[in-house]
Amino acid sequence: MAETTLIPRISWSCQHTWQRASINTLWCLLGCSIGDMGTILFFQISGIPWPTLAIMSLAIINGLLTSIALETFILSRQMAFNLAFKTAIGMSFISMVAMETAMNVVDVALTGGARLTWWVVPIMLLAGFLAPLPYNYWRLKALGKGCCG
Repeated sequence: MAETTLIPRISWSCQHTWQRASINTLWCLLGCSIGDMGTILFFQISGIPWPTLAIMSLAIINGLLTSIALETFILSRQMAFNLAFKTAIGMSFISMVAMETAMNVVDVALTGGARLTWWVVPIMLLAGFLAPLPYNYWRLKALGKGCCG
C-alpha cells in the first residue's frame, strides 16, 4: 500500500534555504523586537503598575504590529502599498507569535517579570530568532513561502 501524506518530505540540509530562512527571521525579529521591547521598556521606565501578563500581552500585540509595519514598508519598495500591506498581513503569524512568545517567556523566566536588562536582551533575541527558524525553513522548502523579508 502506497504511503500518502499531506506534509511533503523535505531535506533539512540545504544551506541556501537555511540562509534565506535566517535572513527572513532576522527581519521579523527586528520588527517584532521594536514593538515588543519598546512596550516593556515603556512600562519599566514609567512605573505604571500593570500585571506582567498584561504588559507581555500588549508587548506581543505591539511586536506583531511593528513587524507588519516594517514588512509593509520594505515590500512597498517592491510593489504597490496596498499589495505590500496585504502581503505583510498574510505572512506567517505562527512564526511571529512563536518569536514573540519565546522572547517574553525568556524575559519572565530570567527576570521574574516584564523587565529589560543588559544581560537578558541578547538571550531574548536569541530565543526569538531560534524559535521560529525551523518553521521558516520548512515554509520556504515545502511551500516556497517566506514568513518575512
